[in-house]
Amino acid sequence: MASQVDYQWAYTIMDSSRVSTFLISILLIVYGSFRSLNMEQEAREREKEKSKNSNGSSVCLTDINVQTLDTMQALCLPLGASISLLVMFFFFDSMQMLFAICTAIIATVALAFLLLPMCQYIINPCSDGNKISFGICGRFTTAELLSFSMALFIVCIWVLTGHWLLMDAMGMGLCVAFIAFVRLPSLKVSTLLLTGLLIYDVFWVFFSSYIFNTNVMVKVATRSAENPVGVVARKLHIGGVAKEVPRLSLPGKLVFPSIHNGRFSMLGLGDIVMPGLLLCFVMRYDAYKKSQLLHFGETGVPPPRHLSKISYFHCSLIGYFLGLVTATVSSEVFKAAQPALLYLVPFTLLPLLTMAYLKGDLRRMWSEPFIIQQPSKHMDV
Repeated sequence: MASQVDYQWAYTIMDSSRVSTFLISILLIVYGSFRSLNMEQEAREREKEKSKNSNGSSVCLTDINVQTLDTMQALCLPLGASISLLVMFFFFDSMQMLFAICTAIIATVALAFLLLPMCQYIINPCSDGNKISFGICGRFTTAELLSFSMALFIVCIWVLTGHWLLMDAMGMGLCVAFIAFVRLPSLKVSTLLLTGLLIYDVFWVFFSSYIFNTNVMVKVATRSAENPVGVVARKLHIGGVAKEVPRLSLPGKLVFPSIHNGRFSMLGLGDIVMPGLLLCFVMRYDAYKKSQLLHFGETGVPPPRHLSKISYFHCSLIGYFLGLVTATVSSEVFKAAQPALLYLVPFTLLPLLTMAYLKGDLRRMWSEPFIIQQPSKHMDV
């Protein structure tokens, strides 16, 4: 009879820290994808208001706030991530203040973006919507100012306390902002990006110890930076403050404690953001397919019949969840850190490619699929 220890991994999956990791990561991807889709729809409406296309030609949306990755950027991103990892590995002690300050600034902006819808819900009913000018800084609504103030307050409390919950809030803001503002234009770019990042993750987790005598990925992820408040206090000879402020664990990961044994479950932000970009892409493609159906209905052209109740987004989201479970089981079975993308990428990408091939959308999704062409009312016989 197998002992309870043999099935310890099964109990670990149901631990509160693991369940929290699964739920929060999935919610961040879903929410970030919806924010991206809403931003695109709002940009389309503004574009239509500015200029009406009288000849029914294609509509091209341009939004300076959104970064669309091309093939070269997708190929270079794993290389850039490797260089950044090495910089943090070798020069962390000398540059930790810079890392902490830059992280705090970026996290404040990202957290403000995360809190903005809630602030709009609270402020808009009692506000006229006018923007307040701050000179060269720009013009902002009351809701935007409130969300930025709340984000700045949270980051300041995090600097003073270093609490893991505030660090998680900052990490959530970074995830949602990255998924919403960075877009993948095609399945080709998505495949190149995720494949390159899978190789990057596997190399730095499994093989870096043979070159650097330590696991570089784990070493960087678990390092804590010196608190800027403590540095200033020491320079001003305020000894009590310098001793009280904690070192800061930078928000490059989400951590959740277990209510049973106090252990923390950790998931890197890249393991949420990078598959999240793929899921955001397929959500936008699902919306594109629905818009095409509306165009078919308006012109009297019969819509395609190879539709399925399961959308591409649902397929990829289920695959992401299964990939998370597999990565968790592997880490418990092997008792070692696992490259999560090794499991997340195949579980999200392969079912998507298979489903697209079976539905006949693979060729369209592989190239630029989002140039919306109005179907002609006159069909060739």
